[in-house]
Amino acid sequence: MSDPDISVVICVYTEDRWEDILAAVSSVRAQSYPALETLLVVDHNPALLERLTTQYERAAHVRVLANAGPRGLSAGRNTGIASSLGEVIAFLDDDAVAERDWLLRFAEGYADPLVMAVGGRTLPVWASGRRPRWFPEEFDWVVGCTYRGLPPGRVRVRNVLGGNASFRRTAFDAAGGFATGIGRDGDRRPLGCEETELCIRLTRARPDAVLLIDDRAVIHHRVPRAREHFGYFRTRAYAEGLSKALVARSVGAADGLESERRYAARVLPAGIARGLRDALLARPGGAGRAAAIVTGVLTAAGGYVVGSLRARRGEPAFAVAGTGADLVPRTDGRRHD
Repeated sequence: MSDPDISVVICVYTEDRWEDILAAVSSVRAQSYPALETLLVVDHNPALLERLTTQYERAAHVRVLANAGPRGLSAGRNTGIASSLGEVIAFLDDDAVAERDWLLRFAEGYADPLVMAVGGRTLPVWASGRRPRWFPEEFDWVVGCTYRGLPPGRVRVRNVLGGNASFRRTAFDAAGGFATGIGRDGDRRPLGCEETELCIRLTRARPDAVLLIDDRAVIHHRVPRAREHFGYFRTRAYAEGLSKALVARSVGAADGLESERRYAARVLPAGIARGLRDALLARPGGAGRAAAIVTGVLTAAGGYVVGSLRARRGEPAFAVAGTGADLVPRTDGRRHD
């Protein structure tokens, strides 16, 4: 595929992020490689749906639509996939802005017909103006960003990260859509890993599939003050453990935890060592970073145990969306404006 048409899906749910949403859309419309369309999928919020519809009613190549599935990020993404027209579907968080060549880097990756997904690098924008001294870069996934330990450049990976990612449409034809019951659901507990589960399912359906991360495809993700606190760090780490248990239930622990084992065995011990070294050298935050890594690991492990026990009892509900146009209910096969 050369010069693929790319649809961009931005899932939104709250008017509290109004300015962030507008900035995200503006960054897509300013791309050096123009998007075919931008789809704003509103998650069961009629007031926000009406406000965005009015905002973009005269904007070319921007469509606003309601989540046609159950509440949550996964169903919103599935709605966007089913309603989009592009050969490639890209996803951008509603509180992030993309650099000008973001889509260009994605498009370049699809020159290889075996490439089914391309992700990018997500950098944090701290509300306080700087990273908290105790916050380890190895845990930047806690705030939805690229974490220390991922390899640089354009590299093959097990899974892309959902807030800065793209997939060929044929990937969803082969593997189905995002699983509901596993990812974010409005302001509830910050679960995740829906993109991990999808990517593993994709490579099982298409063993020849190649998934890439290109660290030149950059977005900047806003981190609100509430997420700069240690309480959120622990809550998110616990939720990640719950999410990993769901992934393991879906695809098996061998595949579901393969990357996590390497991360825990190599990246985290090195991070603890750096923190302790900085503490010995009287550098600010060293001991706090080391302690945060240990706490994060133990908290995530606790969440995984609890999640595994719940999974054995058959809870929570977990469902994989269908393929192609069956991802969400449709009234016809045409574009919805």
